Amino acid sequence: MFAKAILALAALAVTVKAVPTPEAVCSQGRRASSAACCVWFDVLDDIQENLFDGGECGEEVHESLRLTFHDAIGFSPKLFREGKFGGGGADGSIMAFSEIETNFHANNGVDEIVETQRPFAIAHGVSFGDFIQFAGAVGVSNCAGGPRLQFLAGRSNHSQPSPDLLVPEPSDPNDTIFARMGDAGFSPNEVVDLLISHTVAAQDHVDSTIPGTPFDSTPSSFDSQFFVETLLKGTLFPGNGSNVGEVQSPLGGEFRLFSDANIARDARTACEWQSFITDHASMVSKFEKVMAKLATLGQNPRALTDCSEVIPVPNSSKLPPPTLPAGKSLKDVEGACRATPFPAISAAPGPATTVAPVPPS
Repeated sequence: MFAKAILALAALAVTVKAVPTPEAVCSQGRRASSAACCVWFDVLDDIQENLFDGGECGEEVHESLRLTFHDAIGFSPKLFREGKFGGGGADGSIMAFSEIETNFHANNGVDEIVETQRPFAIAHGVSFGDFIQFAGAVGVSNCAGGPRLQFLAGRSNHSQPSPDLLVPEPSDPNDTIFARMGDAGFSPNEVVDLLISHTVAAQDHVDSTIPGTPFDSTPSSFDSQFFVETLLKGTLFPGNGSNVGEVQSPLGGEFRLFSDANIARDARTACEWQSFITDHASMVSKFEKVMAKLATLGQNPRALTDCSEVIPVPNSSKLPPPTLPAGKSLKDVEGACRATPFPAISAAPGPATTVAPVPPS
């Protein structure tokens, strides 16, 4: 009798295990693994049309991706160990307490995207922390060659203002940046992996006279040109001259941050930097991994619901191979990785490359 009961329980266990995860039917007949994910299809439709201009990889995408970092990096285990509040990480506090956090010097300029995004989060009844990470993931999926980032939903809408001085600045020396990021749990190479975001980024406020000036010549493509061009000798300032956090760039219309130039040439990170030039798959994979880590700073991932299926599949069209900009040669490269020679890439044909600013939306 006892043996029969054990067999019956075993059969039941097998049966239960075999039952597939129930699917929720969402708007427009779309399906999700959890009913908690359905609202995000509606958010997706709204922001693709009304925030990202029909699914473009433009200024709002750049700023939304930047905001994921500025919200999440407000997290310091060191402060907690000292008995102080160390921030809630990816908790939406930069939106909930925008009157405080957007006034931090390192957050200069994020007030615009915060105020642009806020009505969407309120309209759909989702938390600020969730919305910020979702918008960044959706936005970067619009960029050619982009990643498909993980998205976990369920962050609380209750937060506290982050402490100041937790967001690294472009004028900071490498040791300062690596120490701050190390406190948040990121190695120097993972700092490089996070900087992959700069391949679809632009500056607005380091030199406010030339807003929308990109960091590479292909700011709407998630490619490796940023890693090539940051290693070229700087020759000019694209705007009104040297600003705090700026160094000379190699191309007209292109901006170079002091921190990017230094990290690209630092012995601790130079090889990671150079490795992405001819390995797009690795670049995408490492960005997906490090962004999953960033998006859950201060959160318990096990308490969140995986709604990654809502994130669009990026355009998988093959990108052109990396090139030296027209008018440049390998003699213009300041290679810093001692372990591996700089890859033998060719120069683009035609007259010397200049870069058009990112047009405002």
